[in-house]
Amino acid sequence: MNTDSALLAELHRLRRAVPEIAGSVLATVDGLLITSDLPTGDPHHVAALSAAGLGIAGRFASLAGQGPLRESVVRGAEGYVVIYPAGGEAALTVVAGARADLAWLHAEARTTIQRLGALWAAARRPEAATAVPPPADPAAPLTPRSPMTALPVGLRSEPEGWRLPRRR
Repeated sequence: MNTDSALLAELHRLRRAVPEIAGSVLATVDGLLITSDLPTGDPHHVAALSAAGLGIAGRFASLAGQGPLRESVVRGAEGYVVIYPAGGEAALTVVAGARADLAWLHAEARTTIQRLGALWAAARRPEAATAVPPPADPAAPLTPRSPMTALPVGLRSEPEGWRLPRRR
């Protein structure tokens, strides 16, 4: 299973665990969509707003001296939008109906964000095959290069132009 399908499977697992969930979006903290289980609405806009909401809520919790943000809950007339930090690089946004049990939602979402955060962090780690080779020794002498090194061996200049060496 690749990372994209594993992340989406986690969103589906959360939705099965809490039936009142209408959908969810996993986004980067920069507001870019990672994956979505949102049946309606534009997941790209939700991802962007999630990052903004996470940033504001985190700053607000810190400024009020309440410690690191655990979740941000927005209650509307039709239900809830809850944003959870998923590791240091992502945010999970859950849309739930008005009858959702928030304590149950928080309990299920907290285990989900741990798995999502770990999956996303693992996907972002550079692989050994793509590692940048170590730089050359800065004290080593440079290879001498001149325009003549790119010319064929034996090429000579004559008054009428360049002459290639004869083939034997």
